[in-house]
Amino acid sequence: MTMIISDMETPEKFQFEDADFPATSTSLFSSYSTPIAKFYGEISWLRPQEIAKSPQLFSEKLQDGQIKQGLLGDCWFLCACEALHKNRLLLEKVVPPGQDSWIQSGCLKCRFWKFGQWVEVIIDNRLPCIGRKLCFSRCRSEEVFWLPLLEKAYAKLHGCYEMLWAGQVAEALVDITGGLADRWTVKNYRKNNEKNDHVSFSEKSKFELMRDLKDKSFISCSVHGSNKGVTERAEFHAFSVSDVKQINGLEDSYVNLLRIRNMWDRRCWSGPWQEGGDGWNKVDAAVAAQLLSLAEEGEFWVEEQEFFREFNEVTVGYPINTEGYILSLLTGKSLCHTLQISGEWVKDQSAGGCRNNSSFCSNPKFWLRILDPGEMVISILQKKHDSGKTCRVRDVPVHCPDKQRTTTDGLQQKRYRAIGLHVWKVEKKRFNLQKTVAKPPTISTECHTYDREVKLHCDLTPGYYLVIPSTFMKDEDGEFLLRVFSTSKISLSAVKASHPLNKFEQNAEGEWEIIYFTDSWIKGKSGGGSRNFPTYNTNPHLPFAILSNTGTRNVRITLCQENFDRQLLPIGFHVFQIDTWKNINQVSCQLVEPVMSCVPHRYTQEVTQLCSLTEGNYVIVPSTYLPDSEAQFTVTIEIKIDRKPFQCQENLGQIIKEVSYTSVMQR
Repeated sequence: MTMIISDMETPEKFQFEDADFPATSTSLFSSYSTPIAKFYGEISWLRPQEIAKSPQLFSEKLQDGQIKQGLLGDCWFLCACEALHKNRLLLEKVVPPGQDSWIQSGCLKCRFWKFGQWVEVIIDNRLPCIGRKLCFSRCRSEEVFWLPLLEKAYAKLHGCYEMLWAGQVAEALVDITGGLADRWTVKNYRKNNEKNDHVSFSEKSKFELMRDLKDKSFISCSVHGSNKGVTERAEFHAFSVSDVKQINGLEDSYVNLLRIRNMWDRRCWSGPWQEGGDGWNKVDAAVAAQLLSLAEEGEFWVEEQEFFREFNEVTVGYPINTEGYILSLLTGKSLCHTLQISGEWVKDQSAGGCRNNSSFCSNPKFWLRILDPGEMVISILQKKHDSGKTCRVRDVPVHCPDKQRTTTDGLQQKRYRAIGLHVWKVEKKRFNLQKTVAKPPTISTECHTYDREVKLHCDLTPGYYLVIPSTFMKDEDGEFLLRVFSTSKISLSAVKASHPLNKFEQNAEGEWEIIYFTDSWIKGKSGGGSRNFPTYNTNPHLPFAILSNTGTRNVRITLCQENFDRQLLPIGFHVFQIDTWKNINQVSCQLVEPVMSCVPHRYTQEVTQLCSLTEGNYVIVPSTYLPDSEAQFTVTIEIKIDRKPFQCQENLGQIIKEVSYTSVMQR
């Protein structure tokens, strides 16, 4: 016989208890370094049926699920959750439907996007409370629990609740949508235009952009310090932008207004457009009354000039359509062609640093091929490096009972490398790497910045592009994800990494030039076979030059064949010295002896030869043993060169001040 137990009658022992995220202080605190540490010992864990009479995951009334911030300084995450509250499709992606038994079972499944893929996080429904009330986030209706449960899942993803203290709205938006978000810094505008009574064109365009995006995307803004319009309760705080309007003024002019929402659910603005403020005298009384009636609890209005003067930063999430494609912020076009590939910077191998370093070329390299003209976003997202350091210390002692020690009210540092992204267009894959990167890139980030993700938004013409992500300092280890979103068809691949030079010689120091060739053997055209056959000269002839004598064992050549069907051909190559590159394919290499050979032909995917070549012009002829064999191949030539490395003065972006990560509630 099956026992049926209602939600409200379910004994505790029948409900799920998450051993990986237990209802203990370990799930609350990591370093006891934030103000919530003072509540140690006061927090209990209760299930929804112990908190509310009729708990429900969602409500049919939109206002019931409205977001409210609690004691935890995670308004950056809660602001991003506003995007879910406005978009049911996104919400169902993060909190999958069909979990009607969440109370009876005691558990809930949530999903977050993490470093290129969606991960599932399972939690039990025990929530932190003080005095039988939720102490962290909650919905406007105490019967609705989607938000505190999602906050708990996000805390589990990060390790504990305290790790959510302070963060970037843009990062949370990416984590819950898998998309993109832009941050616009507006503090420079305020500094440069304090005495001006107008808004620059760039800022006007941003206002118009926000007005166009208000119903399609999520917009947030933040204050990093105390300004005229801000009371002390709004410092270091993130807000959501509820509405953006352009209305007719009394003097035949337009008034641009933004409606801002505070997650604390209380108004904290003392500017001219507060209720009863002088700003409302600029518009008709009936219009003013209507706009004021739209402002719900915790919302207030500001004018465009006031907004760009008093706020420091704006975060905008890229819209996502019903097909799941990201839309361009600028044109609204669907960036429906999406590719991603992972990579890493490895010390002494592929962590070459910025272009100030001669080792820049050792950074990971990628081919981006664009088939049609299009708009695209290229981004590099790095994994966080955890650090035991704390920052923004206020020297306020916080007693930790279980540690029996005193710490300071600091924030756990979310440490990132200073990263940048450079892109060059090349005519073919046959190019000189050093000469290419010595030229100004086609497009690049302005400087290396300490952001989790940096992006390039551009229009590119068809062709091949070399993409090189880098850290500012060399020899900094790190993992990253390269993502490309495009309106046109694209292909993305990693440039094959060469073997470490010290595998072949003891002294690998110096500057090395790396040249890549991609070609193919085609039956009846370029599949000439080995020198035993009269068709040998039809094989591809690949030219390169040695500019100066750099000693012994100064060149390494690698031939690699593609083997999509796992059928390997016997391959090898010869190197010939020539006088000129004119009509190079007509040079008869059968009549002269090679200066270096990699034979006999072998059934292997890759053959490599290290050799010594003097100054001069050369041609390499790769071949299969038998004529008319077909395959694609890549030849890599590494040449030790004797010249001064190019000079490039590349600046390091200013370290993001901790206040831009901070979302603290003063109490």
